[in-house]
Amino acid sequence: MNIDIKQFAALQKASKESFFEQKKLLKQVMSGRTVPCSICKQPLKLYTPEEGVLTGIRCAKGCTDIALDFA
Repeated sequence: MNIDIKQFAALQKASKESFFEQKKLLKQVMSGRTVPCSICKQPLKLYTPEEGVLTGIRCAKGCTDIALDFA
């Protein structure tokens, strides 16, 4: 399987944009802002180790589910 330079550049650009969008979303939720899920529009909630559940950011329906490791 061969991938040309233009396809690779487009993939890199899409990955970079996705990374920065998720980083922005994480910052907003962790700072206490209300951020709606992009699919169901319910607010995203931060789950920390103190809550005794899997850590991460999720909506009530589970459309958005970002796992986080807390050190």
